[in-house]
Amino acid sequence: MLYAVCLAAIAVTSCLPSRPQKQATESSQQVNVLTIFVTGSELGALKPCGCSGGQLGGLDRRAAVLNSVAKQSRLIIDTGSFVESNNQQDLIKFGIIIDAFRMLGYDLVNLTHEDIEIARQLGLIDEIAISFNAISSGNPTGISLPVKLAAKFFLGVSPLNVTIVSFYVDINSAEKISELFPAPADAQALNILILNRYDTAIIHSIAQDEPAIDCIICPADSDEPRMISEQFARPLVFSVGRFGRYVCKLEIQPQEENPLDSGMPAMQQSAVQNAPVIAIDKLKLHFSAIPVTEDLPLDSSLVELYKHYQRLVEESRLLETYLRLPLSDGLEYVGSKACQECHSYEYEMWGSKAHAGAFATLEEVGSQFDPECVICHVVGMDYESGFVWPGETDHLKNVGCENCHGPGSEHIRTSGEAWTTEPQSTCTDCHTPEQSVDYTGSEEIYLEKIVHWMEPNAPSSVEKVRGSEDL
Repeated sequence: MLYAVCLAAIAVTSCLPSRPQKQATESSQQVNVLTIFVTGSELGALKPCGCSGGQLGGLDRRAAVLNSVAKQSRLIIDTGSFVESNNQQDLIKFGIIIDAFRMLGYDLVNLTHEDIEIARQLGLIDEIAISFNAISSGNPTGISLPVKLAAKFFLGVSPLNVTIVSFYVDINSAEKISELFPAPADAQALNILILNRYDTAIIHSIAQDEPAIDCIICPADSDEPRMISEQFARPLVFSVGRFGRYVCKLEIQPQEENPLDSGMPAMQQSAVQNAPVIAIDKLKLHFSAIPVTEDLPLDSSLVELYKHYQRLVEESRLLETYLRLPLSDGLEYVGSKACQECHSYEYEMWGSKAHAGAFATLEEVGSQFDPECVICHVVGMDYESGFVWPGETDHLKNVGCENCHGPGSEHIRTSGEAWTTEPQSTCTDCHTPEQSVDYTGSEEIYLEKIVHWMEPNAPSSVEKVRGSEDL
């Protein structure tokens, strides 16, 4: 399996000069609408954290979107940027994403330079080229991949030639774009350009000088996809969103256009106002962004793939190798139970709140070994003497006293004379818009859920006094 190779993370110093390539997509069946699904900029987001409702994304729910269209009527494309870095966890994710794309039936993957470098490092270039139609633009790594994909469909009764080209703005010359697309033929053509970055000047130049290009796809400039051009403009320009929260949907169908609606001067329109509707040899492109919502059904195979990812993360013991910073002045984390003797009321009340069971929520879903999840469910994982591993540092499980008040060793040693100090977390360190979608604007409601002090202040007026032993 690919993910087993990823776990080994063996660097490959050379690749075959030529490699087998998956056959280009071709359908002889007639379709009334061709749907092209486009994703990109996964950046390692296999699924949302799940700590609150309303989160978007998840490879295990994406199948429901893609399978809403029959295979013979669709193309599925990813524009690249599978992971954020080449750290050990992202190397594991890279292989998982490739396996997920294969299971989801992707037709084309566009590899960025960073994707190619990681694939080369893991020895996956040939595997990817066999599994998908893989394209890339003039990469500097010396790996030879096609720069474009040609596919053929029958849209209605007419053949439709689809050409998708990968273009690297910083290397290739915009003047040479036209050379990458086939010369006009009798069949209808749909020409799509995938850019490596969003560049308004390049886009404007292409729109002005390359009339053959019908669609330009840009990498994400926000979490949500964005249509940059007007809906029916040529070329249609849009950007993909980040983290797999949306799937872009491009629908192509023949357009029958009445000359009266074609933008003709009024005099010319009057000359044909009694003429029948004329079908103009032209395609209609419609863009939409489909949110991957939590109410979509799960794909059981992809659920199992994610469980395998969790096992790989555990076997890699990434928690133990997580980079930890030293605490200043010899401070150490001691765990919430050490606070109980002097702060029994606060400790008892804290124990009745959700924060006291934060780690158990990870164990329920099998994420208790994943550093990306664990860090917000334990004490001090960013620092030496903080949480390291279940069973070894259990006294630091859960969101405890020292998350907000700081390391307690000196406070306890001096019987409370020394106040606790930094590092001290704030609510928004973990309750980000991505992980707690409804937190902003509901701070008072969230605060009410964790009140464990005796002061009669209403939650709306409570301010945490850092280091105060009264809290």
